[in-house]
Amino acid sequence: MSKSGLFKSSIGRKFAMALSALFLMIFLLQHLVINITAIISPDTFNELSHFMGTNPLVQFLAQPILIFAVVFHFVMGMYLEVKNKAARPVSYNKFNGGANSSWMSRNMAISGLVILAFLVLHFIDFWFPEINTKYIVGDMSGMHNGEFRYYEELLHKFANPARVIAYIVAFILLALHLMHGFGSAFQSMGQNNKYIDGLKKFGVIYSVAVPLGFIIIAIVLYVTTLN
Repeated sequence: MSKSGLFKSSIGRKFAMALSALFLMIFLLQHLVINITAIISPDTFNELSHFMGTNPLVQFLAQPILIFAVVFHFVMGMYLEVKNKAARPVSYNKFNGGANSSWMSRNMAISGLVILAFLVLHFIDFWFPEINTKYIVGDMSGMHNGEFRYYEELLHKFANPARVIAYIVAFILLALHLMHGFGSAFQSMGQNNKYIDGLKKFGVIYSVAVPLGFIIIAIVLYVTTLN
């Protein structure tokens, strides 16, 4: 089968979606590492944010790839969900889904849509204002009143408790989404072998630790605004 034929097949589409998922997981970990510095060393956070926000490779290569991966992952996920439901046209009078699968595995589309809504909020909070500042206003300095503005802008966003709660809910759903998606991604890539159990255990650790890290950061930043 040709590469184009593989991509057009169900296996090919799942493989491509798995690749996009793994790319997004790597980005999520990198994003967490940078955000952790906001509660450890605001100066370091400012410097890293300025570097990520002005480096041409990040801005004009990594960022477009990231946006494409996000859109592709969610569009392909919804497409596969529709295809899977269409392949099971027979409805049963009584279906005990919990007997054969977890709640999350049966509701990946729902959690995905909530996470997508969170990403829209995240873009509105941070990405759109940053694009406006740099490319419309034309200020690439990252400075305000002689100091880097990134940390202060972050604190300003997390001073709103409603926004903090929205972030916490989104990351809880992300954790559940990742718990199912991590193992599925490796299975789709042909890694359903003797290593799959170990990969799934690592996936559980990742799925809990990374979203929990973001939740802790949001809470710490909110508490900081109260002082």
